[in-house]
Amino acid sequence: MLEELKESVFKANVDLVDQGLVTLTWGNVSGIDREQGLVVIKPSGVPYDRLDPTQMVVVDLDGKRVEGDYNPSSDTPTHVLLYRHFQSIGGITHTHSSCAVMYAQARREIPCYGTTHADHFHGTVPLTRALTADEVEADYEGNTGRVIIERFAALDAASMPAVLVAGHGPFSWGSTAQKSVENAVALEAVARMAMGMMQINSDATELESYVLDKHYQRKHGPTATYGQSSNTHLI
Repeated sequence: MLEELKESVFKANVDLVDQGLVTLTWGNVSGIDREQGLVVIKPSGVPYDRLDPTQMVVVDLDGKRVEGDYNPSSDTPTHVLLYRHFQSIGGITHTHSSCAVMYAQARREIPCYGTTHADHFHGTVPLTRALTADEVEADYEGNTGRVIIERFAALDAASMPAVLVAGHGPFSWGSTAQKSVENAVALEAVARMAMGMMQINSDATELESYVLDKHYQRKHGPTATYGQSSNTHLI
């Protein structure tokens, strides 16, 4: 079942290690087959150096295991809730990458200070509110997804493919599992840059909105000019 997606999700999880985004087993990537309404996700607690594609777990959009010998990631309820709410996303990454986690633990959003940020995120990377004691007790992982959805009530998940969960850490997403990892890499990079910049100049201003728009649209807009056309042959 979903062998190609399992391979893709497996490789995306390994990429977290290659990109230096995880410590121990702190992180997971999932991908969805929208036609079948099934999600492939990393097994819970399995070390990355022991992973293989056959260990990926298939769950439905209620988080119920459909195939696999392992328990799915403990963050599965968060993933499936986001898939149900954000219909455009095809992959989700959760990490505890250091700089993004520092912002989440400090309960601070990441403003757009420069064009590197603007190339990936159309504005300030948002922060959720903290979960209440009742929310943690009742359904911690599910309510983590709900506070993300709540924070995005007036935001576009396509142009802002990342969020910081207060006191916890980052989630990112994209059209595929691999794209969600790329956005996690970009998020950690801009968090690190913002922290370093604040050490140099704590009074720095945010990037001008017209420069932000220019950089984001030239890479992601309807008339994007970044990259090569589909009929260009690279040598």
